[in-house]
This record gives sequence, structure tokens and C-alpha cells, in this order.
Amino acid sequence: MKVFSPPTEYPHWDGLFIAGGITGCPDWQSELIQKLSDTNLVIINPRRANYINGTDIAKEQISWEFRHLVKALAVSFWFPKETICPITLFELGRWSMNNKVIFVGCHPEYSRRFDVETQLNLSLPNTKVVYSINDLSTQIRDFYLRDSGEF
Repeated sequence: MKVFSPPTEYPHWDGLFIAGGITGCPDWQSELIQKLSDTNLVIINPRRANYINGTDIAKEQISWEFRHLVKALAVSFWFPKETICPITLFELGRWSMNNKVIFVGCHPEYSRRFDVETQLNLSLPNTKVVYSINDLSTQIRDFYLRDSGEF
């Protein structure tokens, strides 16, 4: 497994981008990465090791995420209970109308869970929403193995 995080630029057009809450929520990304650590996946993780507040760094972060979402062949989304995740909702809306492979998980107590489930049922009825990081990692792993180890 290889993991790329900002500000490191990932130069290829493949991999799995792990979208979801960063500010005001636990580091769920580390948990998901750990559960997939025995795979050969390339994971593009937007959580910085050290985030410094400021407009310039925020613009750099948003630009980095945008470039890497475009490059990724698959995107997983996690909606934690601690925050509404407005940017993640925006990204889900955008990428659910594309040809990328999409995985979606919501904490059972996520406040907009009903909206995520309903919108996905309308736009991607074959996409199953899961309710734990463990189930999200299983969904990713099963697809990855079924698809010959590639995205």
C-alpha cells in the first residue's frame, strides 16, 4: 500500500481518494488506512499531518483535494457524526454524477444520513451505504479484489 497526503503531489491517474470530514472529527482516515494496509492500493488521503490555519494554506488544501479527486479512479466517502461535512456533501454530489467508483459510509448518528441515503438512491441506486469504517473497508476490499486488484 502507498499513501499520499498533502502537500505531496501524486502524479498518476489512479488510486482511491478517501473523502470525508477532517475538521472537528476524529482521524477516521488512519483507521480506514490501517484496515486496508495489507492491500496494494494507492490511497490518496487529504488529511495533513500538520494543518496550519490560514487562507493561503486553505486554498492550497482545497486545490490539492480538487486535483487529486480528478485523478482518482475511485472515491470513498465517510460522514462522521461530529460534523455535517458540507464540502464532503458537495464532493459526493459532484462525483456521484461521474463514472468513478464510489463507496459511501455514514456513522449511524450522522445528522444528514437520511439525505445521503435518499440522494444516493436516486442518483446511484446500486451504491450501498454502510454504517461503519469496518464495513466501508470491507466494501472497498471486496471491490478491489473482485476487480483484479486495480481501480
